[in-house]
Amino acid sequence: QVQLLESGGGLVQAGGSLRLSCAASGSISSVVTMGWYRQAPGKQRELVARINNNGNTNYADSVKGRFTISRDNAKNTVYLQMNSLKPEDADVYYCYGLVRPSSDRWARDYWGQGTHVTVSS
Repeated sequence: QVQLLESGGGLVQAGGSLRLSCAASGSISSVVTMGWYRQAPGKQRELVARINNNGNTNYADSVKGRFTISRDNAKNTVYLQMNSLKPEDADVYYCYGLVRPSSDRWARDYWGQGTHVTVSS
């Protein structure tokens, strides 16, 4: 069973920084892509940033230049450094992983339980 465990959310003032971490654990054959999505109440979950196993990254336009995604392949861990936070960045952030379990032939989508980011103005 593959699990994604997030950490690092919390309360920060506008203009401040937070760093989110997410580690994939379990019987893993390979991790293809890891990333972060966010979701506000009543809205669809949206991509924040993702990174594949070659280090290629994608960012939402709203976070470009402020957020940086990185990963440690040896630890199956992805990080999201969030700088210059704005009140509109406040959301529940979900870790995402496209992971191939040891028992499967194909990679599957996995999600963390979410971590709250609150930005005070």
